[in-house]
Amino acid sequence: MTSLRANLAELHTRRTDLVAALGLAESGAAVDASWISGTFVHIARLWPLVLLGKLCITALLHVPFYDEGNVGHAVALAAMLLVDGIAIVVPRGARFQLLRPHHQKWLMLPMVLLSGLSFSLMLGPSLIAGEPSRNLAAEMAVALMAVSIFGDRRLLGVSYFCGLLIASILHRGDFAQVGLLISCIAAMLVAALRQAHADMNRAIAFHQRDLRAQRSDRLLHDYEQSGRGWFWETDRHGCIVYISDTLARTLGLGNDALIGRPITEIIRPGDRQDGDGERTLGFHLSARTGFAEIPVRAAMAKDDRWWSISGQPVFNEFGQFHGFRGSGTDLTEMRRSQAEVTRLAQYDSLTGLANRVQMMRSLEQAVAGKNGQPRDCTLMMLDLDRFKIVNDTLGHPAGDALLRQVSERIRRVVGNKGLVGRQGGDEFKILLPGRPDKITLDHLARAIITDVSQPYTVEGTAVVIGVSIGISFCPQDGVTAEELIRNADLALYAAKGDGRGIYRFYSPEMHADAEDRRQLEEDLRKALVENALHLVYQPVVSSRTEQITGYEALLRWQHPVRGLISPTLFIPIAEESGLIGPIGEWVLRTACRDAAQWADGVRVAVNVSPIQFANHGLPSIVMNALAASGLAAQRLELEITESVFLNDDDGTDSMFSRLKGIGVRLALDDFGTGYSSLGYLKKAPFDKIKIDQSFVRGAAIKGSPNSAIIKAIVSLAEALGMDTTAEGAETQDELALIRNLGCSHIQGYVYGRPLPAADVLVQQHRHGGVVAPQGFQSSRTERKTMLRTVAVHHDGHVYTGRIRNISATGAQLEGLWNVPEGTLFAIELGDNQTVNAIARWSKDDRLGVEFVQAINPSTLRAVPRSMAS
Repeated sequence: MTSLRANLAELHTRRTDLVAALGLAESGAAVDASWISGTFVHIARLWPLVLLGKLCITALLHVPFYDEGNVGHAVALAAMLLVDGIAIVVPRGARFQLLRPHHQKWLMLPMVLLSGLSFSLMLGPSLIAGEPSRNLAAEMAVALMAVSIFGDRRLLGVSYFCGLLIASILHRGDFAQVGLLISCIAAMLVAALRQAHADMNRAIAFHQRDLRAQRSDRLLHDYEQSGRGWFWETDRHGCIVYISDTLARTLGLGNDALIGRPITEIIRPGDRQDGDGERTLGFHLSARTGFAEIPVRAAMAKDDRWWSISGQPVFNEFGQFHGFRGSGTDLTEMRRSQAEVTRLAQYDSLTGLANRVQMMRSLEQAVAGKNGQPRDCTLMMLDLDRFKIVNDTLGHPAGDALLRQVSERIRRVVGNKGLVGRQGGDEFKILLPGRPDKITLDHLARAIITDVSQPYTVEGTAVVIGVSIGISFCPQDGVTAEELIRNADLALYAAKGDGRGIYRFYSPEMHADAEDRRQLEEDLRKALVENALHLVYQPVVSSRTEQITGYEALLRWQHPVRGLISPTLFIPIAEESGLIGPIGEWVLRTACRDAAQWADGVRVAVNVSPIQFANHGLPSIVMNALAASGLAAQRLELEITESVFLNDDDGTDSMFSRLKGIGVRLALDDFGTGYSSLGYLKKAPFDKIKIDQSFVRGAAIKGSPNSAIIKAIVSLAEALGMDTTAEGAETQDELALIRNLGCSHIQGYVYGRPLPAADVLVQQHRHGGVVAPQGFQSSRTERKTMLRTVAVHHDGHVYTGRIRNISATGAQLEGLWNVPEGTLFAIELGDNQTVNAIARWSKDDRLGVEFVQAINPSTLRAVPRSMAS
């Protein structure tokens, strides 16, 4: 059933196409009858010949053109002239040509019919009785002439014969005449149908061929416009005769500028580096052989562009060469992608520096010498200090932005001296060829540290970080890349352990130090688990009443094997290993628990590291410690260092607000030793400023500028309504100076060393919280212990003595008894090394002398002995 319907539908379609091919209906999708209308103009141009033939035959037949007694003849003649005139003029008019082809056909058919009818009526009736009719012969001659003009538009001939048939019927022609005309009409109709069928098949084939051509043209056009490829054609001499507009636009030229040029002019000459595609292309063009996908470089493009060209020679049917025809594609993006892949494989995507792979390859090439002998080179390992705080507080995008700025600074400092790479995270490498001298490396390392340590602006926030550097040499410190990296890393570790922001050269003992630090970290973890850490408390005393106002909690670690380990050694290890958080929480809980047993009003001070301060959970930890111990919040004082302001942002201000909301006191520790800024004192809610002991010690020594610094800090704190605590006071003269300068509190050995929690309770119960100063009367410079026999000159006599210790300002002597205070000596320390001194105290055979002028014990100058006489 389905097949039958399909056959019927196909039959209906073909009938419709046949009618369209006859020019009697609108053309369909498969048959385009637009070419039919072109024949009407041709017919109109030749129709004057038909009219001329009619007139000539009429004259030859002696048919009058005008007969007064025959009105019908006159009307027929006028009609013939009118119809033929219309057939000559109308098809050539613009309005007629704008009509659809089948409309034109329907207009032509009646005109042709009327032309034959009017001519036949004008000639009059024809009689075939007897000899053949002259009129019929004339009509048939003109009809044949018209049919010849109609050509393959035989349906017009049918119409013309129909006009003759109608006239014959009107003249009552006999059966023979009518039969003849009907036979002609039938023959012409059969011929018209056969011609229409042939036209239909030809039109369908032409239409399909045209569709394929249009489709091909559209596909080629779309392909060219997409930019994925282009086409070209040359003549037999290799000159361009066609090239795609897209390629011309790529070259910045018009088609006219490229037509006629040899195709090799738009291609760069090949070489070993870029490939010899142009040479290969030239060979194929000269050999007239086909080629495919030859990579070449554009010669006329403004930027560097790569193409892939394919082509085939063109020959005619006689084997004659006409040129080449081919296509091309743009390889530029692919080449750039390949270059980008190569770059990403060798360079860090974030900073643009050499990545770990390239640095390792470059280092291996640098150490690989000739004949198995390693070459000289220098490796610097860099690690950023305090970078983790930036990541934790500002987020990883800010950390990435900071790394980009750091890499630019390092690259600017190093310049062309070496290769800079990123190891990963916040670690960098610098590979220097050869073995620069220590002075050059010193200048380079200091320049890197100085530049990297300058403030940054990241997302509107001021950030300050630092950098530590470790340096190793080849072949001195290793002959393989792995050895150099390991030893430079050990030197870097030593630099971080010695205070950060410095550089260190590798030395063999660093292996032992690294192992020692690893062991200490392991022992520290164990000590935290086994509760082997303990706290001691150093009193903080009022400078006016000598009343103990509080204690500072100090962490101590009694190692089972190594004994007491200094916090300056294990606290950095705790920070690097991530143990500072749990250790800090344990210290806070323990200090609050111990302080809850002290007298009311006595505070406890606990140090908070920057890592703890960056922890958003710190306020909760503080509240839990206060709640568990029952200690009043105002009796807890948190000591915070200036490094928390390195990332001065809303998070820092929020943390201060939350801590002050709990009610605890805040103290700024080690003021003046870090990145001091008066700006954050203005907005940070500190209750106290602690003056670092480096300003207190030696402040009472004559000529020391420390006293002026202490005075300035005290004045600043008083103006801001803050207390001050001077740390590290050890002697009576330092204590007196601090009091005179107006410090409100004092902390140091002059009021006692740190005590265990049990001894703090005893001290409070026994003395009521009041302590008396103790220790040396005056400050003295650092002394060097020694045992040297010297000659002492006085008043023309020479005495023998022994120096026990010496400093830049004085010494202690033995061997001289009961020397009066104020006695002037000339002490001969060695060959041509003499110094004048004055006795300041004497007891038995010992005395202390003060040098008249401060000296450097390592570079003593000879002084004339006459001064001692």
